[in-house]
Amino acid sequence: MPAFRIHSGPVRLPALLLALAAAGAAPPLALAQSVRLAGVDNSPLDAPLFYQLLLGEIQVRNGDTATGYQLLLDAARRSKDEAVFRRVTDIALQARAGDQALAAVLAWRTAVPQSQEALRYHVQMLIALNRVGEAEEPLATLLRQAPRTALPAMLDAVPRFLGRSDDRSGVASLLERALKPYTEAADTGSAALVAIGRGWLASGDPNKALAYAQRAAAMSPGADGPALLALDLLPAAPDAEAIVKARLASTPPAPAAVRLLYVRTLAASQRLGDASEQVALLTRSEPALAPPWLTLGALELELRHPVEATAALQTYVRLVEGGAAVTIGPAAPVVPAAVAADDDDDTPTTAGSALTQAWLLLAQASEQQRDFAGAERWLARIDNPQRALEVQSRRASLLAKQGKMAEARQLIHRVPEQTAADARAKLIAEAELLREAKQWGEAEKVLAQANKAYPDDTDLLYEQAMAEEKLNRLDDMERLLRRVIALKPDHHHAYNALGYSLAERKIRLPEARTLIQKALELSPGEPFITDSLGWVEYRLGNRDEAIRVLRMAYQSRPDPEIAAHLGEVLWSAGQTDEARKVWREGRARDSANDVLRETLARLRVDL
Repeated sequence: MPAFRIHSGPVRLPALLLALAAAGAAPPLALAQSVRLAGVDNSPLDAPLFYQLLLGEIQVRNGDTATGYQLLLDAARRSKDEAVFRRVTDIALQARAGDQALAAVLAWRTAVPQSQEALRYHVQMLIALNRVGEAEEPLATLLRQAPRTALPAMLDAVPRFLGRSDDRSGVASLLERALKPYTEAADTGSAALVAIGRGWLASGDPNKALAYAQRAAAMSPGADGPALLALDLLPAAPDAEAIVKARLASTPPAPAAVRLLYVRTLAASQRLGDASEQVALLTRSEPALAPPWLTLGALELELRHPVEATAALQTYVRLVEGGAAVTIGPAAPVVPAAVAADDDDDTPTTAGSALTQAWLLLAQASEQQRDFAGAERWLARIDNPQRALEVQSRRASLLAKQGKMAEARQLIHRVPEQTAADARAKLIAEAELLREAKQWGEAEKVLAQANKAYPDDTDLLYEQAMAEEKLNRLDDMERLLRRVIALKPDHHHAYNALGYSLAERKIRLPEARTLIQKALELSPGEPFITDSLGWVEYRLGNRDEAIRVLRMAYQSRPDPEIAAHLGEVLWSAGQTDEARKVWREGRARDSANDVLRETLARLRVDL
């Protein structure tokens, strides 16, 4: 922060104000009313101090921040009033004068040694100035002066309190040193260990974070903090899941929000079967809670269980219409990230938005059952202009499934556009409609048009690459995917798609494995990427490793395409009974899956 200039030498009040102060006279009423001194209206001020405060505020308002700062700092020292110290510190912060703000805080601590607020300001100022090492003394003092009963909550808050520093590793080391005295006590140990673990997680060291989470869980098996830290470590640190499972099995019972956060983590990792099991447990133990029913419905829908999805969603609607809350705690998810729409605003926070989400999902469930009239009845309930494109996209899908593609596309075209983002979303919706109908040529044209309008949009480039692959334009697909990777090196889908394509064509297999392994580094445990890795191992001749990896992928997500691959490798290994079982399970979920149908036809298997 740049410093403003501070006058050297004494600050002198204008003679008129000094004379008025000495005489005990009041300034004009209008001038007094024009100055607001936050927090000092009832302070026992003598006349000279009052006029000094007044003049300091006038100087700040007139743009002479340096003079105003000096006047108010002197007044704060004389009065020892914390509100005045707070005001002068804020003046320096607003002027982006970090050294002056820190000087004010140090003066505050000297004048009021027991002030918790001064200590908090001191720590935050040092962190903001990236003087992390100097923050240990005020942080330790702040914790030492706190009431013992308040310490666990304070320890929980410390990582966020220090989170603005760019020196993440320095903050983690600071937490280790400052919180060490609290790590062994029964009342503070778990919170202190979790706070240190969060520091190491923020610094990019999940191994140290996991070690602290494990210590905290061992010390307090019934505490939520270790489980919440463990959830943040997943899926990068798979061993953290044991902490979560232990908390969910322990007493006192974990809050519903903790289990729902676990569900969200599982869903984000595409472990939809495991996520569905967890949320089903919650609906059985607390059937009057509405959010788990919406989550269960969304998961069942993604697993292509439309009947079960409909039952769960209708239960949710009944509960919400009966007045049930639509959220559980401030951080609890309602719909898992993997099955909700892409933007965060789709998480329902009111009864109206919650019901809109449920009706859209119910319409999808009806559509999966080819009950198009039923789907339209659910959509007709929605009166939400912010969801207009989503509603019309669902209607367009219904028309396309009835062979009315031209009408379906026109329906999307007619949705009003308020922003460039709306126009982009319409192009994506139209391309998705064509993709679902397997009209790859038309989908590619729409996406090519979108990429001209929005150049270097990695999502659009990726979607066009997938359309090129379906059209067997593999050179174009590879060119687009490599462009995505160049623009966004952490785009795990692009690495996976390119690696899988090479494996499928049985070319450049070592490169294919390297690409897929990179995708897994970026998205650990993702079942479809794990499936790709199993498939490339099969192509490389590593059949036993392929079976192991594909079983892991299928267990995480029993998708028909993963079933097709696992079944083929098992079939080639002579494990025909298990192969048929896996294929039957895949066909029961989606009998129209192209990969599964092609596999069974090529191998001439009749189930």
